[in-house]
Amino acid sequence: MIDKKEKEKTESRHYIFLVFLILLNVMNFVDRQLLASFANFIIPDLSLSNTQFGILTGFGFLFFYSIMGLFMGILADKVHRPRLIAIGVALWSFLTALSGAAKGFTGLLLPRMFIGVGESILTPTSISILGDRFPQSKMGFVTGAYYMGIPIGAGLSLIIAGSLGPIIGWRMCFYILGGLGVILSLIMFFIKETPRSIKINNSEKKKIDLRLIKNDLIKALKDSKPLTLCIYGGVIYHFVLGAAVYDQVWYVKERGFDKAEIAQYTGYIVVVFGILGNLFGGLGSDWFSKKFNLGRPMFLFWVMLLLLPLNILGRIVSPDTYIFWIAMMAGSFQLGAVYGPIFATVQELAPSHMKATVIAFFILNLNMIGMFIGTTGTGIILDTLIMYNENALVPISEPYTKTLLFFTLISSLSIPMFWFAGKK
Repeated sequence: MIDKKEKEKTESRHYIFLVFLILLNVMNFVDRQLLASFANFIIPDLSLSNTQFGILTGFGFLFFYSIMGLFMGILADKVHRPRLIAIGVALWSFLTALSGAAKGFTGLLLPRMFIGVGESILTPTSISILGDRFPQSKMGFVTGAYYMGIPIGAGLSLIIAGSLGPIIGWRMCFYILGGLGVILSLIMFFIKETPRSIKINNSEKKKIDLRLIKNDLIKALKDSKPLTLCIYGGVIYHFVLGAAVYDQVWYVKERGFDKAEIAQYTGYIVVVFGILGNLFGGLGSDWFSKKFNLGRPMFLFWVMLLLLPLNILGRIVSPDTYIFWIAMMAGSFQLGAVYGPIFATVQELAPSHMKATVIAFFILNLNMIGMFIGTTGTGIILDTLIMYNENALVPISEPYTKTLLFFTLISSLSIPMFWFAGKK
């Protein structure tokens, strides 16, 4: 009886810790999505071009976020993980507040670059800790729950932009959110480390052999084709997520919405349907893999295949139709449903001694290839089409719509990759 009670108490602590990590991930994505959410406020205020905005939301942020994320994953396999997370949260929160004082492109680019360093710590370190706290059979649910931070954070940033942006301005919102993050980092600093499933002696903690780590990564990818297919299926899917940073501008310029009104509408949709997608993806993929004895990537294949027609229609129909709004809800639902299964698969297939490193490598690829091509590529294409239209006898209508539809179609190439990963 005592053992049972102690076990229940231990499990309760794990779930409380999971909730706190979800809260940190919410703050992570609120801060990360602030530029996209406030696009219709920041672009005219700082006189930014689409290409400059793409750099701010793409390369300027993602380069340091992705490169440092790999090293932070390696570090997470060696050091006290809660304190590492605390340092990261404090860093990105301070720099978010500093971003509110930007007067132009360069003033926003510099803190944005180093915000990526702080945010790169959270996910590989958190997934590593959760993998040591929960059994493998629950990791679909656990990672899905953790990734509820994406829709909640992205949705909240939109709601903040739509409701508080017109009242207190985008700069004050940045200041307030930065301060809240610093407070949360102090709490995280005093949380105890979780015992690791693989013990690390003191010499291993201090020694970081990059050549050995590189060889281990290459071997892991060669030995597990499903792992490789999952990683690069996720990369291709992220093309459209990168392009989506222009959604708020698209809603206003080519769909006729008021900037504050549409930010709130989309914020509520992202929160509600993103959470439903996370729960469906986490619990559903666990059930699917047990029921049909197939890998979670096959679950992703069916979800993405069934929702693809709606994703395409949502870009081309009028906002006066119910299909437009259903497509918006389906997009948020799909985004939520993807993260739990795909990160659970990567975490499950990664070698036990380098799980955080493999997750960080995955995030590196998601951002430096997927998100970079989506954000920066969309900005360049848009500015090119707009410049062409200025002098063209027959201008190209709705350049935002056509560009975003192009990336929707390209990202659908991830669907067969998940099918092959699931079969293997």
